Amino acid sequence: MTVALITGANKGIGFETARQLTEAGYDVYLGARDVERGEKAAAEIGAHFVQLDVTDDVSVIAALATIEEAEGHLDVLVNNAGLLVADPLDGPTALRVFDVNAVGIVRVTEAALPLLRRSENPRVVNVSSSMGSFWANTTPGRVEQGLILPLYAASKAAASMLTVQYAKAYADIRFNAVEPGPTATEMTAGFGIDDIAGPPAESAKIVVRLATLDLDVPTGTLQDKDGELAW
Repeated sequence: MTVALITGANKGIGFETARQLTEAGYDVYLGARDVERGEKAAAEIGAHFVQLDVTDDVSVIAALATIEEAEGHLDVLVNNAGLLVADPLDGPTALRVFDVNAVGIVRVTEAALPLLRRSENPRVVNVSSSMGSFWANTTPGRVEQGLILPLYAASKAAASMLTVQYAKAYADIRFNAVEPGPTATEMTAGFGIDDIAGPPAESAKIVVRLATLDLDVPTGTLQDKDGELAW
């Protein structure tokens, strides 16, 4: 059976991604920091729960050890865990946002690489954002141009570049980043996108599309709901 791990998956896009992959017949490990919420979410969709805090090396290593013991390999990793904080704009807040949105990708991916390399078709999807796109932030008429979210935008730019660099370093693993589109979640509430935001289930479809890639599909791309997005 195809094995998948999704981080930050007890709600929002992560939860819907886990649900859709479970419905597609994947053996899904729902990763979440909060044990009670994670177990409840996993039980709701018939997935496995694994406690996983992307800012904690011990937690990450333990989560992947659990999957290794149970499955022996990992086919799909979705780095979905994210943090959106508008203020204060200071050093401690910057470190916290980057720790989740960028460093967290490195922690989980590095821990998962040995298991991914045992898969016949290993795939990694990093949930990024067009807020990290220089093009989107400087193009008149784009919603990104009107949003001022320095830490989130910069950390998502880092997430996208990490994807490209990983894709170059590991040609045998499909690394892709995705812009899932404006989504109505707890994280985005109050940031001025409510009138254009869609449901998490729709955004998750885009993540799932990249998580279920065939071997002959390009890697290292950055995609939105309409296909390619200029970054």
